[in-house]
Amino acid sequence: VQLVESGGGLVQAGGSLRLSCAASGRTFSSYHMTWFRQAPGKEREFIARISWSGGNRSYAESMKGRFTISRDKAKKTVYLQMISLKPEDTAVYYCAAYDLATSGYPYWGQGTQVTVSS
Repeated sequence: VQLVESGGGLVQAGGSLRLSCAASGRTFSSYHMTWFRQAPGKEREFIARISWSGGNRSYAESMKGRFTISRDKAKKTVYLQMISLKPEDTAVYYCAAYDLATSGYPYWGQGTQVTVSS
């Protein structure tokens, strides 16, 4: 089972990025795919979650409006579209598979760095 993030990089404040998380190795229909981020010296922060089957989405309140999660079932890929980026969005962004049965995250990607310059 693998989750591989991509799409991070350096962007100026006000810019946009789209992160991707490609899943492989098994069927993820029973998982909800989730994006987190972790900035240096800070705790990991929930961003958004989406189900593979119904496309149901949920967001952290602070992320609504600038971050959009989506998925392509055929490509087994989850996306995080980020707009109007701010320097405080600088972090390593991770995707993870949320197991509804255990309420845990058994699978994680390696993370992708997003740096927003002022």
